[in-house]
Amino acid sequence: MNAEPLVVLDACVLANFSLCDTLLRLAEPPQLYEPRWSEEIMAETLRTLESKLGWPAALTSHLRSELLSHFGDAWVTGYEPLVSQMANEQKDRHVLAAAVSGGASMIVTFNLRHFRKEHLEPWGVVALHPESFLIGLLGQDPAIVMAKLRQQAADRSRSLADLLQILHQTVPGFIERVSSTGLR
Repeated sequence: MNAEPLVVLDACVLANFSLCDTLLRLAEPPQLYEPRWSEEIMAETLRTLESKLGWPAALTSHLRSELLSHFGDAWVTGYEPLVSQMANEQKDRHVLAAAVSGGASMIVTFNLRHFRKEHLEPWGVVALHPESFLIGLLGQDPAIVMAKLRQQAADRSRSLADLLQILHQTVPGFIERVSSTGLR
């Protein structure tokens, strides 16, 4: 059994490509957590990438294929009967149901208002903004986080400063913490 926490990544987080890339790298060996999502979450992610961000269907299909290849265990199934038992925001009940069914203790989402504490607590789940989640991972193992950020920048032919500037738009508090670690 793995000691890393199981974490459901909501579609709003997965559809933010640079942030998603960072989060998924932190879930690769040496992993700091294990990601989870459902087919419904993935479908919402791909729809957003295509309809709102203009990704071609071939690219979203490739992304889905890569996620299946590299994170085959991330797909949560069999959660559907739990959806009706969830009391959070109706359109996001499937996300909480996937977390409960998949044994996840956390949901990482920008939509915290859809996952209020009183709806999550009975299920032993907490919802975190991606900034808070990343700050927690940085505190847990700054060397791994920094190494993966450096690798992400290199893989994208960017400087670390350029990558951090991109991520600053979404998770500024995390980037401020990264800058204060002295590991840059």
